[in-house]
Amino acid sequence: MRALLVVNPAATTTSARTRDVLIHALASEMKLEAVTTEYRGHARDLGRQAADSDDVDLVVALGGDGTVNEVVNGLLHSGPDPDRLPRLAVVPGGSTNVFARALGLPNDAVEATGVLLDALREGRERTVGMGIAAGTPGTEDEAVPGRWFTFCAGLGFDAGVIGRVEQQRERGKKSTPALYLRQVLRQFLQESNRRHGTITLERPGQDPVTDLVLSIVCNTAPWTYLLNRPVYAAPKASFDTGLDVLGLSRMSTVAVARYATQLLTSSPERGARGKHAVTLHDLDQFTLHSKVPLPLQMDGDHLGLRTSVTFTGVRRALRVIV
Repeated sequence: MRALLVVNPAATTTSARTRDVLIHALASEMKLEAVTTEYRGHARDLGRQAADSDDVDLVVALGGDGTVNEVVNGLLHSGPDPDRLPRLAVVPGGSTNVFARALGLPNDAVEATGVLLDALREGRERTVGMGIAAGTPGTEDEAVPGRWFTFCAGLGFDAGVIGRVEQQRERGKKSTPALYLRQVLRQFLQESNRRHGTITLERPGQDPVTDLVLSIVCNTAPWTYLLNRPVYAAPKASFDTGLDVLGLSRMSTVAVARYATQLLTSSPERGARGKHAVTLHDLDQFTLHSKVPLPLQMDGDHLGLRTSVTFTGVRRALRVIV
């Protein structure tokens, strides 16, 4: 087997020594080329080269969710073709690793490598769906190119929190639950539209859902992790179905306290609920419009401000080693 290992040297939970051990273990089982990323978008470029090559059977992403997202966008740059494209494997090296953990992999890089090697020997793989988001035709964002996401996206409040976290990390702060909680509070205190939302969700053949303050799009469950605790924004979301949405139409102090408690105590059977909560399951396509520009995030990466984004759930997009 010919494999490309994409290594993010800035991965937060793997040391250089650990990465060397993992590379040696993988190289003992396959013909391996290991490439260390050198700039933002490098993993995407490497994934694209692998997709266009006839010499790569497997791409292994060693890093966090951002690295995985870049690799996936490279592999799918010409669209999904799971029978032709290289398979994807993930060795978790980030702070949260939602995609890898949602696949059932251990959150430890060494343990995950052992699982992946066993899976390769036994031929274990599955074909998973992905989401793609692009600027909506006929709007000022129509020229924004499509981008794939593996586990979640969001327009509005949660994307604003992620933007704040990224700013703090650029200043040298570590990614911790405490950092996220502080930024949630700051985003809430400065959120001017928390009582009267600006987001409208439109989908073919259905009445629009209006006045949303928050819109979380899930391609799988859980939505994220708080340390080792899974958080379920859309418990029914799955790699085998379309996209799920959680929308909130009000974020008063009382409402935020209630929904935050529900999310922190969520389970695979029960997520956020109430008269200001909207949950939609297994959507193939929908559009989020906002009356004002709002922050957009995909797989925990802040992508700037948008006023209109069209989301599509693509079943059977990529083969993944599990």
